[in-house]
Amino acid sequence: MEVLNSFMTWIFKSRLGQIDYFRHNPIQVQEETFQSLIEASRKTEFGKQFHFDQIKAYQDFSKLVPLFDYETFKPFIEKTMTGKQNVIWPTEIEWFAKSSGTTSSRSKYIPVTEESLEECHYKGGKDMVSLYVNNFPDTKLFTGKSLSIGGTLEKNPLNPQGTARAGDVSAVIMQNLPIWAQIARTPSLETALMGEWEAKIEKMARETMNENVTSIAGVPTWTIVLLQRILELKKAKHILEVWPNLEVFFHGAVAFGPYRNLFKELIPSEKMRYMETYNASEGFFGIQDQPHSDELLLLLDYGIFYEFIPMEEWDKESPKVIPLSDVEVGKNYAILITTNGGLWRYKIGDTVKFTSTQPYRFRISGRTKHFINAFGEEVIVENAEAAIEYACEQTGAMISNFTAAPVYFEDSQSKGAHEWVVEFQKEPESLEQFAKLMDQKLREVNSDYDAKRHKDLALRQLILHAAPHGLFEAWLGKKGKLGGQHKVPRLSNSREYIDEILEMML
Repeated sequence: MEVLNSFMTWIFKSRLGQIDYFRHNPIQVQEETFQSLIEASRKTEFGKQFHFDQIKAYQDFSKLVPLFDYETFKPFIEKTMTGKQNVIWPTEIEWFAKSSGTTSSRSKYIPVTEESLEECHYKGGKDMVSLYVNNFPDTKLFTGKSLSIGGTLEKNPLNPQGTARAGDVSAVIMQNLPIWAQIARTPSLETALMGEWEAKIEKMARETMNENVTSIAGVPTWTIVLLQRILELKKAKHILEVWPNLEVFFHGAVAFGPYRNLFKELIPSEKMRYMETYNASEGFFGIQDQPHSDELLLLLDYGIFYEFIPMEEWDKESPKVIPLSDVEVGKNYAILITTNGGLWRYKIGDTVKFTSTQPYRFRISGRTKHFINAFGEEVIVENAEAAIEYACEQTGAMISNFTAAPVYFEDSQSKGAHEWVVEFQKEPESLEQFAKLMDQKLREVNSDYDAKRHKDLALRQLILHAAPHGLFEAWLGKKGKLGGQHKVPRLSNSREYIDEILEMML
């Protein structure tokens, strides 16, 4: 195994030169990506409708092609799902990544082309490992298996007799992995793609608990559920008693900060490493390339052309849109992507703040529809996660999930507030103290919130409820949203979600 480990480490390091190239030549690489996407799609229905034959430069593109969200782009996707080809991309589309999004109860189907699988999703996985082995040359990663929690697959709902299939992006990726990658992972493909989530966790636990697992890839929330079940089955105190060679957790989808203390308890080793990724149904966008930083490297040679909307422009009828070359450090931007998966000027709903432009590194700051701004406080997910993480650090508490929404004025004499429901893995000694610490941190990181909280001018201190264990999982199950691609909405400007959750607590 040592020989294989050395060989695989050498293989993965071979990609580093290309990563360094786009690090040092970001604008040139983006221009090449842009021209390649336009040239490939000139004769598609979309290309003809929006006059790709007239597009010579980015300025032409920005004038001729409108901005799209899922609802406005859906007619193109649905036409493709019925079996019509060459609509949004020239090659055949046989896969669709199913996602509910985080603010919509309806399913979204994102096209996945052969090019986006190979040049984006798979490349992201390879680069994740390449950067890891470069940062940690002493790794024994390839002496064991990688545990990954997959999604589920189903028939194409608009053409069930056709060959195209749909499912969580993780399931689409797993189904198409090469044989060598299948051998290197656990559990079996059959188990990984099971549809019934509770049974799937049980079978995954029993299949993987006797393997030599050296790495885990997945969403923190569902990984915790799996690890806790394995500890129960093995009657172990911590996961290193089960997998002594475990060395890294590749995580994404939700911010890791609020879960850090819980993972330290589950995996009590200073040598355990954590590496963040930013991948979604629409593409693979970022990887933590520095071991002791929470910044992500923007991935630029993945068949994705990036544009950005400054958040102060977001609600305007014709918002200002800028290319990568014009972004500024520290500003909050909504992301637009044009991809080799057939998406064009598409709003993915995420917001980022750049921390560097040489190279382009960033942090995920939240969602365009995932915020609370009921009183002009403009609290975004980044603020909420900072507050939760701070309160956990100060009290030793550990959480598994949370959501928050506003409490609106009841009359002219009342004050507003933010109401939180937090599911703890380890409760603080005092919920009141935890709430005060959260409130304190929110005031520190968000001046608008602080202004509204000044002398309880518009907002009183936040209201905190401790949810019973398993509540959020039960809520997701009730809505038919159990699975790796479904996440609890962190913040909402309406009370739709929190009222449903509070009702389940009665």
